[in-house]
Amino acid sequence: MAMKLRLRDDQTEALKQRAELEGISMHAVLLRAVGDYLARTAHEALVRKAAKEQTAKWAELLERLK
Repeated sequence: MAMKLRLRDDQTEALKQRAELEGISMHAVLLRAVGDYLARTAHEALVRKAAKEQTAKWAELLERLK
């Protein structure tokens, strides 16, 4: 899917420098950043879900330990 991305001038310059430093295109840097973000937030959601489940499971014990 094609889309437009509007960056500030300073962001464009930083992206260009990062791409040159890594020897890849600016597009590749953005794809990597989006992939990293999606993976990180998916993991965080799993951790939050597990924490909620374990808190509910052990609620009685946690209350007694207060």
